[in-house]
Amino acid sequence: MAASSIALFFLVFLLCSLQLFCNAYPAAKRSPFTHHRHRRFASHNYRDALTKSIMFFEGQRSGKLPSNQRITWRKDSGLSDGSAMNVDLVGGYYDAGDNVKFGFPMAFTTTMLSWSVIEFGGLMKGELQNARVAIRWATDYLLKATVHPDTIYVQVGDATKDHACWERPEDMDTPRSVFKIDKNTPGTEVAAETAAALAAASLVFRKTDPNYSKLLARRAVRVFAFADKYRGAYSVGLKPFVCPYYCDFSGYQDELLWAAAWLHKATKSSTYLRYIQANGQTFGADESDYTFGWDNKHVGARILLSKAFLVQNVQPLHDYKSHADNYICSLIPGTPFSSSQFTPGGLLFKMNDSNMQYVTSTSFLVVTYAKYLTSSDKVVNCGGRIITPKKLRTFAQKQVDYLLGDNPMKMSFMVGYGPRYPLRIHHRGSSLPSVAAHPAKIQCSSGFSIMDSQSPNPNILTGAVVGGPDQNDRFPDQRSDYEQSEPATYINAPLVGALAYLAHSFGQL
Repeated sequence: MAASSIALFFLVFLLCSLQLFCNAYPAAKRSPFTHHRHRRFASHNYRDALTKSIMFFEGQRSGKLPSNQRITWRKDSGLSDGSAMNVDLVGGYYDAGDNVKFGFPMAFTTTMLSWSVIEFGGLMKGELQNARVAIRWATDYLLKATVHPDTIYVQVGDATKDHACWERPEDMDTPRSVFKIDKNTPGTEVAAETAAALAAASLVFRKTDPNYSKLLARRAVRVFAFADKYRGAYSVGLKPFVCPYYCDFSGYQDELLWAAAWLHKATKSSTYLRYIQANGQTFGADESDYTFGWDNKHVGARILLSKAFLVQNVQPLHDYKSHADNYICSLIPGTPFSSSQFTPGGLLFKMNDSNMQYVTSTSFLVVTYAKYLTSSDKVVNCGGRIITPKKLRTFAQKQVDYLLGDNPMKMSFMVGYGPRYPLRIHHRGSSLPSVAAHPAKIQCSSGFSIMDSQSPNPNILTGAVVGGPDQNDRFPDQRSDYEQSEPATYINAPLVGALAYLAHSFGQL
C-alpha cells in the first residue's frame, strides 16, 4: 500500500472516530433563542440601533441631569416641578416634542421598557444597564407621583399653554400646573397603567436591587387597589387638561386587566389570578380590537397572559392562547382572517397620527409571542393556515427593517441611524439652539420662526423614532408636521425589545 493511501486511510478513520465521539453526547437543551441565530447577512446593524433607541430616553429627561448624561446638549429643567401642590415631582420624561409630563403615556412607556428587558434583557449585553437606567428614571418619578395613598399626580404642565410656546425645556416659563386623580376625581386607566408599570419594573430589578424591587411591587399593589376601588375615567374628570392630547378612548377595563396580569406575574399571588378569571370577559379579553398602544392594552394583556398558560402551564388561562392567536391571525397577511392594512412598501398602517408607535408595539408583541410559542412547541392555526414562530419573526423583522431604511424613501425613521434620516423633527429642544450654543433665554414665541423654517435641527436627538410615513410611504420631513415628524417615548420603548432580539439573532450581540 502506497504511503499516500495509508495516510488517507488514517485520516478517514480519524474523522469517523471524531464524528462518533461527537454524536455520543447529546446537545445541550437550547433556549427559545439559540436556534434562531441567523447565519445569513443582516441588512442592518441592529446593535447600533438598539444602543441609539435607549440613548433617546436621555434626551427626554426632565429634572437634574446626571454627570454621565450622553445627550449633552440637554441641560437641567423642571427643577421646581410639583411645587404648585407642595409635592416633589422633579424628574421623569417629557413624552414627545413638548415640555409636558403626561403620566398616562409615561407609565405605558415604563411598562413596555420593562417588558422589553424582562423578555430580552438577557440578550442585551452592555445595553442592559442602560435600559435599566432608563426604566429607573421613570420609576423614581412614578414613586414620587404615587407617594400619597389614593392620590396620583398624573400631569405636570398646562399642555395648552405649553403648546402655545416653542421653547427649550431649560427655558420653560409656562405654568407648571399639577393635575391629580383621587377618590373624588378618579382616573382608573392612568392609575391601573401606573400599577402595571411599577409591577413590571419590579421584575426588572428583582435580582440587581431587591429592596427597590420590593418597594415597586408594594406600591403597585396599593395603586392597583386604588384604581380598582375608585373607578372612573381620568379623561372625564380632567378632560380640559388631558384632552385632546391623551384622552382615553378605549375605556379603563383594558388597563385593569393589563395591570392585574402584571401584578399576577410580579407577585405570584392567586388574588390576581382570581381577579383575571372573574373579570376577564367583562373587561373585553376576547374583543376584536387589535390596536396596541398607550390607549388600548387588550392585545398586550392577551399576549402576556398567554405566557402564563404556554410557558408556566397556568391552566385557568388557557383561553388566552386562543385570544392571542386571533390577534396573530388578524395581523399576518394571507390568512383567512387577516384584516391589517399595509403601505405599498409593506409597513403596517393603523392611522395617520404617529403610526410608527403601532409598528414598534406590534413588532415587539410578535417576537415575544414567537418566543412563547417556541418554548411550548406550539404554532398558530389560522383557519387551516399554520403560522410558525419563524413566520412571526420574519414579519417583525420586515417591519423593523422598513423603519431602519428598507423602504421606498430609502431613509431611516430613527434619528442618527443610517446615512439618511429625519432632519427636522417636531421637537423643541432638538430644533432650537442648545443652551451651550445660545446661553441667553429664547422667549416663548421667539422659537416659532425656527419651528417654521426649513433649517435642519441643530441638536441630534439620537435614537428618536418619528411618527413615520403616510399610507403611501411618503414622508415630507416637515417640523410642523407633528403627526409624522414627532418622536415619542412610547414609540421607542417596545422597539428596544425587538431590536435586542434581532441583534442577538444575527450574532451582533
